[in-house]
Amino acid sequence: MLKQLQFFLLLGTLFIMFFIIVHWDDVRDGTFYLHVAPSSPAFPTNMMSSGHWISEDSFLWKESSRSVKPNLTIITTHLKHDLTQTFTQSSPTHLELRQAHRRHLIRELCSANSSFNFPGKFKTFDQIPSKALDHLIVDDHHGVIYCFVPKVACTNWKRVMIVLSQSLKAPDGAPYLDPLDIPSALSHNATLHLTFNKFWKLFGRFSRPLMHHKLKNYTKFLFVRDPFVRLISAFRNKFALPNEDFYRQFGSVMLHRYANISKPPDSAQEAFAAGIRLSFTHFIKYLLDPQTEEEKPFNEHWQQMYRLCHPCQIEYDFVGKLETLDEDTEHLLKILGMENQVRFPPGYRNRTAANWERDWFTNISVADRRELYNLYEADFRLFGYDKPETLLDE
Repeated sequence: MLKQLQFFLLLGTLFIMFFIIVHWDDVRDGTFYLHVAPSSPAFPTNMMSSGHWISEDSFLWKESSRSVKPNLTIITTHLKHDLTQTFTQSSPTHLELRQAHRRHLIRELCSANSSFNFPGKFKTFDQIPSKALDHLIVDDHHGVIYCFVPKVACTNWKRVMIVLSQSLKAPDGAPYLDPLDIPSALSHNATLHLTFNKFWKLFGRFSRPLMHHKLKNYTKFLFVRDPFVRLISAFRNKFALPNEDFYRQFGSVMLHRYANISKPPDSAQEAFAAGIRLSFTHFIKYLLDPQTEEEKPFNEHWQQMYRLCHPCQIEYDFVGKLETLDEDTEHLLKILGMENQVRFPPGYRNRTAANWERDWFTNISVADRRELYNLYEADFRLFGYDKPETLLDE
């Protein structure tokens, strides 16, 4: 009897050791999955129909023959927050379904099985140069990575990241606690943010393995916006009013090439005083001109969002949109467990509206509109924005 008991104890010990070895990666990362037999579908069984997901705002469910994966009870003991969107007892909320839809759409279009191709789709993460990773802000205190996209509430999200990382002290010497107290100009100070492009200087040959570690274990999020509306917003912000830096770098070049002004004024102030204004048409011509990117890459304010954040190489846990900013921000802060710690600043009253598109594109030829859509098609499709048919078919 004693020998039998010893035998079973030894067998049990060996089984436990075998289990730990097999699941070592999960144990090391602090997350492992206990499979539970499903009592009801975790997701509506028709979230995909004929290979395509339903619109994120419709959620009209139909019966489907697709199988559903077993529910997963998830135990997390590490930095990464639970964003896997799996549910055991209750049905997912519309916000959770929205996130599931947005993330699935990106994965689907980035897949090698998708017929939709665009520059850089099949690059690996390690093939992306470090300088192209300068929009990925890392907060090691909370295990968060934010890819900022200019003209998509990035000023306020940078303020939030400064509060989380405590990288800036207020005049009284204490760290800022309220994002709105941080001057907007300071939020864009690159020295206040730890970004991936700084890793080589800080960590040398260990930089890439460290990036991979953080990408695997940290919560990664970004916010996007309708691509055409973002372009309008960029033009309004940088060229509709005197901006010496942008005039000197880009405005005078556009006036020379597309407004037939052989010698543009030396400053934005002089140009405005002389009644010389850059038009939205000039700006679009600049974007469509192959010479523009032959000279240097697009400025971050009008560079395609996918080129800034690399969604085919980085699997984001949360994809927010400016069009649903309030809901998405509240949802994300709750997921991060920070809804009571951080107050997200209110949006601007003068925000560029989507229904302005028709007016802004009135003087843009249909041919140029279509070419512009082709230039930004990856942003439209990856992030789930409808093709602006009314603008392209007039």
